[in-house]
Amino acid sequence: MIALMLCLQDSLCKELWGYARAFRRQGVTLECLALGTPLNIDIRDLLGKLPARPEFILQPDSDFHFLPSGLVQQNIPTVCFHFDTYHSLRRRIRWSMLYDVPVVFHPNFADDYRRAGHPSVLTLAHAAQLDFYGGANLSPGERVYEVGWVGRLSGAPYDARRRLLPHLANQFRMNDWNRSYSIEETADIYRHSKIIVNISRDDYPQDANMRVYEAMAAGALLMTRTPTDLTALGFVDGEHFIGYRDETEIVPALRRFLADEAGRARITSAARGLVLAQHTYDARVKSLLEFIGENGSKLTAPARHWPESKVRLTYLDYYAGTSSMDCARKEFGWIARHSLVDSVAGARILARASARQGLNRMAAWSQRRRINDLGSDRTMAHNITLDQPK
Repeated sequence: MIALMLCLQDSLCKELWGYARAFRRQGVTLECLALGTPLNIDIRDLLGKLPARPEFILQPDSDFHFLPSGLVQQNIPTVCFHFDTYHSLRRRIRWSMLYDVPVVFHPNFADDYRRAGHPSVLTLAHAAQLDFYGGANLSPGERVYEVGWVGRLSGAPYDARRRLLPHLANQFRMNDWNRSYSIEETADIYRHSKIIVNISRDDYPQDANMRVYEAMAAGALLMTRTPTDLTALGFVDGEHFIGYRDETEIVPALRRFLADEAGRARITSAARGLVLAQHTYDARVKSLLEFIGENGSKLTAPARHWPESKVRLTYLDYYAGTSSMDCARKEFGWIARHSLVDSVAGARILARASARQGLNRMAAWSQRRRINDLGSDRTMAHNITLDQPK
């Protein structure tokens, strides 16, 4: 089975790296795009280079925002991944109309897509690497860190992390939370930690990101803020993780569970079993392939039935929303010649995008100054091959 992946091979990092490896284990060959491929390349040019007709076309969230022209005119199921569903939700819903199967990674958002008119939304949620975490569970004596942490610190949505982590490091034995780690190194940290404290984004604190699944799969006790998306996915506070509502609760709870080895073991055993059984990338890929098999051939993308000017306006909005302004202006040129109403809407989108670019440049300058004060940028390291990361 072949799938066309609308991203570069080098973009297969973090979640995409986990999915790519799981696809391969399920017998799916991913055909990625070559470096230098235009963001708005004609889909027919891509299909003509493949060894066979793909079973589906997948557009993930990645660092290059490809949206080939003519996508809705092909008789091939199309899928999009919206990893950060909560971010720019209205635009994501608008863009999803170009695809037969939009996949959202946070519970409770699928209904927003359905209410907007999309009939085939799939919720998957994040996951853990089975081969990294599925081996023998380490004993408490082998867990050298009382509290483990891996994650990004630079940027506006992480003020809580920058505030809390130095405080925790002063009171508990931790790994070096200042540095970045590869996916393999992260697994090693988590497997050698007794407790993992998840401090989510300031703008979406209930986020069940991939770290929470990895922490539970590693056999560490997960402590995360509540309310949390985990509860909508079958996880129970006190049974699979420990929740806190206020930051002042973190340190007392850590001390209590570090002293209660039996209670910690009870929770971590239940959580690890649930994650490894139902919340791995392999399980997610199986669910996705089953859903595509049942729904993909119906070709239910609403945009397949739209007039071309409306499709191109959605393309324009996507390019403008992802700062691909040359592509956006090209779409506007066609719209301006064919639809007065849509050209007015397109002009507004371009104006807002241009203004946002100016603000982003100012924000980037400010962030660079903050990073210089904090030290180096501590983003997660990328893994760009499908083999074990080195």
